[in-house]
Amino acid sequence: MTVTTLPTVQAGSFLTLHYRMSGPSGVVVDTFDAAPATLTLGTGALSPAIEAGLIGLEEGCRTSIELPAGAAFGPRSPDMQQWLSRKELNDLGGAGESFEVGEVVKFPTPDGQGEFAGVIKEFRTDAKGEAVLFDFNHPLAGQPVRFDVHVIGVL
Repeated sequence: MTVTTLPTVQAGSFLTLHYRMSGPSGVVVDTFDAAPATLTLGTGALSPAIEAGLIGLEEGCRTSIELPAGAAFGPRSPDMQQWLSRKELNDLGGAGESFEVGEVVKFPTPDGQGEFAGVIKEFRTDAKGEAVLFDFNHPLAGQPVRFDVHVIGVL
């Protein structure tokens, strides 16, 4: 009798999966109603704590990984909140746009090869002009995280 074993997730595995990441306030990312994600473990696409929870899962597996506050994306850092002048925002492509508190704004990385996001926390106008406070912490930093996953394929 031949026993067929399913591929299992290992460090460096190339994966196709559906996942839902949520914190106490609700779902942050959900691929179950969209195309599945494809990624390679160890490249930074997922946090190391989430990747560690995937190691050993078999292809076809459906499970949930529960991580305590701060384990998935670290603690919230006040250093990740920064004021930008409206001029700086305009120079980054925001000229003529209106923004609201809670809105996510994407910015190009310094090398122009990627992007990162910040959430608008506050507006102010003073002698220096208009400014916007952005929070560049991950939305789930400092929070417990639930990672629901369906491992579709493992290479």
